[in-house]
Amino acid sequence: MKTATKVEGAKPKAEALDYIRVEGGRPLVGEIVLRGAKNTVPKNMVAAMLTEDFCQIDNAPEIEDVEIVTKIIELYGGMVTNDTTTDSITIEAKDIKTPKAKDMVTYTGKSRIPILFAGPLLARLGEAIIPMPGGCDIGSRPVDFHITALEKLGAKVEAKGDHYLLKADKLVGTKIKLDYPSVGATEQVLLAGVMAEGVTELSNAAVEPEIIDQIAVLQRMGAIISVDTDRVITVVGVQELHGYSHEAMPDRNEAASWACAAAATNGRIFVRGARQLDMMTFLNKFRQVGGEFDISEEGITFYRNGQLKSISIETDVHPGFMTDWQQPFVVLLTQAHGASIVHETVYENRFGYVEALNQMGAKIQLYNKCLGGNDCRYSGTNYMHSAVVTGPTPLKGTDITVPDLRGGFSYVIAALAASGESKISQMAVINRGYEHIVDKLRGLGAKILEVKTIKG
Repeated sequence: MKTATKVEGAKPKAEALDYIRVEGGRPLVGEIVLRGAKNTVPKNMVAAMLTEDFCQIDNAPEIEDVEIVTKIIELYGGMVTNDTTTDSITIEAKDIKTPKAKDMVTYTGKSRIPILFAGPLLARLGEAIIPMPGGCDIGSRPVDFHITALEKLGAKVEAKGDHYLLKADKLVGTKIKLDYPSVGATEQVLLAGVMAEGVTELSNAAVEPEIIDQIAVLQRMGAIISVDTDRVITVVGVQELHGYSHEAMPDRNEAASWACAAAATNGRIFVRGARQLDMMTFLNKFRQVGGEFDISEEGITFYRNGQLKSISIETDVHPGFMTDWQQPFVVLLTQAHGASIVHETVYENRFGYVEALNQMGAKIQLYNKCLGGNDCRYSGTNYMHSAVVTGPTPLKGTDITVPDLRGGFSYVIAALAASGESKISQMAVINRGYEHIVDKLRGLGAKILEVKTIKG
């Protein structure tokens, strides 16, 4: 294994975006370089808390979730440094101890990732203080899965209003079956089970590429984990784990976002680092709607292949169409000929961004029925979890406010495809998953008229 080495010099903190003004109607043309995935890098940073050894992650992005995890590791006494020349994060969690609750609750409601610290901290310290989770308002995304799994492994969990207090003399392997193949709950069981006593068997587990990436990291650290074809993951607990050096997998969600931006603006974007195997389901739908792509060893070029056509989409867990791809794809569908159907089966409230698109000229109707052929777990509820998108409709610039991460990027795409000027507020939300967004847009030829940042 490559030895992870400590590096000095922290990156300067990026100023948070408040709003941008965009002049639409210009195709995006050029190259984007993908960095490590938002959905893996912060979580692999959490895994570093399982060992006293140095751990290193290469190709790490400068995003808010990485910053939040960094601060929590430091609160526990760990050390996180960045190499400004190689974009590597190095972590040493040798001498850690439980911080005061009042210091930890600073991060209450800011992210859902901190709850993943529970397993590593219980294994190392026998207790953990975890801020109440936050993140995008796209549905309930209950932490019940996490808490139930931890309690089955032997943890005692107490809610303290703005944080959880967890204690365990030791974690003991057991059989756990998830009601739904939740990515977060699967990650929780993996991080808690690797140093639990005995065997942990997780049924109905998530098997997304990001999960496999985490398993690969844990295996490098000395864990014993097997993945069966029937969504069963078996973890054999070990007494000690060691450091790792790992190159972060590229962010397939960001790649899909730029693909939709290229087709919606009738542009052409080469996404360096995009990988076909991570995006095969997306690529099929992208081609069906009238997008096209050229694949090379270095990445994927996305563009439009003539007139866009209406299609039907149903989101699902891997290997289905990712829910994170839904919002930018809907903007693309507003420019397709005919009526498209989008059935959201993962989160019950992921169409909250639609109203603003309709104000820009889109024709999107929401329904509480399961459109598209298959009933989902929201069948018979009042959740508006299906949409009919009729197009093509010309979009016009307006003032809009970012509601969540992926919905926010969909607004950026809509503003770029629209005629006239748009003001997009609360751009700081996009910093959670997209780094240097304004610089990237300008590099692709977007006309950004004004940028206001929050100092601090």
